[in-house]
Amino acid sequence: MDRSELTPAMEDYLKTAYLLRERGDEVTVLALSSALEVTAPSVTNMVKKLAGLGLVRHTPYKNIDLTPGGEAVALEVVRHHRLLELYLTEFLGMSWETVHAEADRLEHHISEDLEERLAARLGQPDRDPHGDPIPARDLTMPAQELCRLSELALGEQGTVMRLRDQQPGLLQYLGVLGLVPGASVRLEAVAPFGGVTTIRVGAGGVAHTIAGEIAACVLVRPVGPARAAVTVPFELGSL
Repeated sequence: MDRSELTPAMEDYLKTAYLLRERGDEVTVLALSSALEVTAPSVTNMVKKLAGLGLVRHTPYKNIDLTPGGEAVALEVVRHHRLLELYLTEFLGMSWETVHAEADRLEHHISEDLEERLAARLGQPDRDPHGDPIPARDLTMPAQELCRLSELALGEQGTVMRLRDQQPGLLQYLGVLGLVPGASVRLEAVAPFGGVTTIRVGAGGVAHTIAGEIAACVLVRPVGPARAAVTVPFELGSL
């Protein structure tokens, strides 16, 4: 279909449906209503429009499915967004906790030529500043074999790869600790109650004590024997 027929709102619906499915949630009218902060009747009307364009399939009171065409649109928006986030941090010096909102505003308005120029200037990256995978030009996604920091064995090392929750305040805090994609981290101790976790960031780095829920939202690639791939749910704000 002609992408010029799509509005930014339509693209947002498709993107959000994709993210809900990625994190393992059912894609329903109520789920979209909550994620997009719009009324259920508004969602129903939009879903009918998207179904008419062949981008979703929906039977009333059942889940909403992206068609191959709808998924392609969603992945294209994800690619735009994550390339923009990386460009804003790498070349404009913006902090990683502020680029999400800026990319949200820009993602619908860049041309395919500009997208390709961004990708080339960035060296054809496969991860954004938060470690989220950037779809390739053919809209395939890089493989993920990650676990939560809290799931490492005591004394085990990992490399920080991705963050489940990307709320600005949390990103700022993780940045202060050095828990950023590419950082080496070792799990030192876990308290028997409450999951309070002691970690060491970097070789010979300083030990930090963090809450269990924070350790659970830092995704790492263990350093050592390969593990089976795991599916880890993500916050919608991670786009």
